[in-house]
Amino acid sequence: MSDPGITAFGAYIPRLRLQRSAILRANAWANGALAAHGRGERSMCNWDEDSVTMAVEAARDALADADRSTVSAVHLASTTLPFTDRQNSGICAEALNLGTDIATLDVTSSLRAGTTGLVNALGAVRAGAPGEVLFIASEHRRSRTGTPQELLYGDGAAALRLGRDGVVARLVAHHTTSVDFVDHYRGQQSEFDYDWEERWVRDEGYLKIVPPAVAEALRGADLEPDAIDRFLLPCSLRRVPDMVAKRAGIRAEAVADVMQQECGDTGAAHAVLMLCRALEEAQPGERILVAGFGQGCDVLVFEATDAIRPLAPRCGVSGALARRTPEENYDRFLTFNGLVDKDFGKRAETDHQTPLSTLYRNRRMLTGFVGGRCDRCGTVQFPKSHYCVNPNCGALDSQSDHEMADTPGTVKTWTADSLTFSIDPPAYFGMVQFEGGGRLMVDFTDVDRETFDIGARVGMQFRVREFDPERGFRKYFWKAVQTD
Repeated sequence: MSDPGITAFGAYIPRLRLQRSAILRANAWANGALAAHGRGERSMCNWDEDSVTMAVEAARDALADADRSTVSAVHLASTTLPFTDRQNSGICAEALNLGTDIATLDVTSSLRAGTTGLVNALGAVRAGAPGEVLFIASEHRRSRTGTPQELLYGDGAAALRLGRDGVVARLVAHHTTSVDFVDHYRGQQSEFDYDWEERWVRDEGYLKIVPPAVAEALRGADLEPDAIDRFLLPCSLRRVPDMVAKRAGIRAEAVADVMQQECGDTGAAHAVLMLCRALEEAQPGERILVAGFGQGCDVLVFEATDAIRPLAPRCGVSGALARRTPEENYDRFLTFNGLVDKDFGKRAETDHQTPLSTLYRNRRMLTGFVGGRCDRCGTVQFPKSHYCVNPNCGALDSQSDHEMADTPGTVKTWTADSLTFSIDPPAYFGMVQFEGGGRLMVDFTDVDRETFDIGARVGMQFRVREFDPERGFRKYFWKAVQTD
């Protein structure tokens, strides 16, 4: 039986990129040392994005050319999951229309969750899990204002399909070391991470814990350190990946860029995000070593196969990084992350309670974005109903489920409403005509005000529809995003 490995990959990074210079302008008066991290930009979630929505989008990229019926499990790794007691991976599986005969698992509580989750997901494949396991790592990182972390962090997600058939990168070996070394932590009642002194973290943490774990993984792979072509170690501390590589005997030219200037450190997702980027560029036979640090260390060694060449094109990390909108408004970033108590006026004072029974009964429509197609006349409609909306048909109970999330559309009408409450006013909404039939009034998000107009091409993305802060619930739905 063939070795387990990666069969496909995908990524998602929010379009908004907060310029670090904007953070400095607001905070340098209080802490001039922040200027050391002032170059480049960090990825930034829109107000309606979180770890679940980004996970769904990364998974859609990974599943772009897949038969979804082969996915038997969804594992989601994150330290910023929106629900503490509701399975977040289950929301992803529902949004991806993967059916109910599927295993779901949340992996959390350490920045090493990305690599630990990957080790265990690959273990499930090795143990005989049917079909493929979909592994996703996603992070929406928050920090106190005016801290180095605010500049260094970023938001993003990456997804891997894991299986035995059509493997593009096979797992050669892995090793895990567990050490209760506390470089940072976030208590149960705390809102933000508490970080310890950087030199201690570097010298006693990375430099003493990672190299021995790398050596054990290489021993298991029967490889010398100079056989590694790409060394991936997420770390926002400068020069640490190079120092670890040198101590482990890995060539300096093998050390991968940590994407600090392009998007920032995406926490538990970053090792997987870096792995996806390496796979975009890898040639058959290349050996990739990825390490995840946090209360120990995970090390995985992969080897790219011949199947990596014909892999179908996808957005990936490169495409996600290229789709960017610079953001200079620091107050907007603070508002979207709930770091300021903004008064949105009387129109915001409404009760957003979600009837959970209604949500459950309509979950295929609301979470999966499933409409209907008339078996008699072929008319597509959303939502699905008992009667066909075609006036020349009107058949009763003639509709089959029709998944619409991946169907492109065109803007037929739009309105920018400054009176309707929106966290990011004005509220854009209007009519979208879908290819192959069906039209719907939808919300628009990530709007480019310079180019958005009637006739614009759009795709659907899974987003937060509204928050219920009184009960700690968030309602998800699909919104239209401009694609041209």
